[in-house]
Amino acid sequence: MFRGISSLNLDDKGRLAIPTRYRDELQDCCERQLVVTVAVNELCVGEAGCLWLYPLPEWEKLEQTISKLPTLNKMAGKLRRFLIGNASECEMDAQGRLLLPEKLRRFANMEKKIVLVGQLNKFEIWNEDAWTAKEAEWLAGEDNDGLEELGTLSF
Repeated sequence: MFRGISSLNLDDKGRLAIPTRYRDELQDCCERQLVVTVAVNELCVGEAGCLWLYPLPEWEKLEQTISKLPTLNKMAGKLRRFLIGNASECEMDAQGRLLLPEKLRRFANMEKKIVLVGQLNKFEIWNEDAWTAKEAEWLAGEDNDGLEELGTLSF
């Protein structure tokens, strides 16, 4: 399970260094094999400034779920195009670095400063400015869609 936020820098080659606290778990759960793709929002379009990073076994579960969606459903088609079509397999090297494909870095406007956010079974990788803006939006309470779906969730 991945949790927490880390501020990171991309190097000149477009690599990020996975924080040490996650490296052993990534070795154990997926032998350093990961998949990075665009993050999608509720409209099944790319979330500006954000990528998703999955350990390979978690990604394969998601692919199985998506493969069962109706082929002719418009939203399912958009989801497949964005999520699966932009997916790229990558391997964490022995130093814990991961190369983000140039196309995905461009899509998320990632040049140097990024934020890695643990999301239980995956990570979100955010352009730092996009993360700051989105966090401010959430704190302002401007996006409360789906609140009723949380039901009686308590902490």
